[in-house]
Amino acid sequence: MTDSTVPTARLGDDGPEVGVQGLGCMGMSFAYGPTDTDASRATLERALELGVTLYDTADAYGAGENERFLAPFFGAHREEVVVATKFALSIPPDEPTRRIIRNDAPYIREAVEASLRRLDLDVIDLYYMHRRDVNVPIEETVGVMADLVREGKVKHLGLSEVTGEELWAAQAVHPIAAVQSEWSLFSRDIEAGVVPAARELGVALVPYSPLGRGFLTGSFADADQDLTQDDFRRQQPRFTGDNAAANAALLAPVRTVAEAHGATLGQIALAWVQQQARVHALPVIPIPGTRKPNRVEENTGATRIVLTQDELSLLEPIADKVAGDRYADMTFTSAGRE
Repeated sequence: MTDSTVPTARLGDDGPEVGVQGLGCMGMSFAYGPTDTDASRATLERALELGVTLYDTADAYGAGENERFLAPFFGAHREEVVVATKFALSIPPDEPTRRIIRNDAPYIREAVEASLRRLDLDVIDLYYMHRRDVNVPIEETVGVMADLVREGKVKHLGLSEVTGEELWAAQAVHPIAAVQSEWSLFSRDIEAGVVPAARELGVALVPYSPLGRGFLTGSFADADQDLTQDDFRRQQPRFTGDNAAANAALLAPVRTVAEAHGATLGQIALAWVQQQARVHALPVIPIPGTRKPNRVEENTGATRIVLTQDELSLLEPIADKVAGDRYADMTFTSAGRE
């Protein structure tokens, strides 16, 4: 790799060392409106040049299309990248827009084999439980995942949107390398239980949507007015109507800090997330998503920004003032069960 600018951190006590900022790949084929495959491929290559080595996908992103899209890139750079994918959101064949949470053993085994085929890999580096089915004991689910490690199909295990208590229960069955949850200037609910548990257990935090799904960058102000009909963000309460207007006003202190650093709003939002590694004393590897090479350059630049205590204090009140939940149904998140 050349022009590497990103320092590294380890996923868990025994996990792989990766760039301290990863890349969320969902939007390259799913959820955020029209895509440009050529630009996305160029984005993947540029990210690797800059030292980004953790690439995040899931079987539910585009019903497997995201994994298929990424396969050639992973194959060309297998020794340089850490591949993370997920299971748990089953898609009924006759209802392609519906998701059913499944954590049962037969489904997990079916899902891992399908992901391996689509990714064209012999082994998945980091395999996440995407969402928690509360009807299946988490010890049982992680037990099946542990079997996949012993069978050589998976190297390391991860969990997404689990509570601190659930993380403790999972770790008692098999080491967990990473917990993925939403964490940003707008979403800080995981700091109550998940972050302390991860710190004590030696588990890395992998924040998704660290840019508030783009809202924190100022790229849109109202999902209904600014985004296409097929954009997932139109379904999220905090990005529409009165909520969107109220939340747009919360960006004022982010702009103030950005001006002081000669940075963009997105860079300050990312710098805040990156700096939580020091604040909470645990590895933090955010996975901002983008489909443009210049945005990867901008995002990785945030790893070089250090916010002062005064700036952190200025940004501190934002999350408590956010209007609207991050999902219409919060029962599928850790916050909905804490």
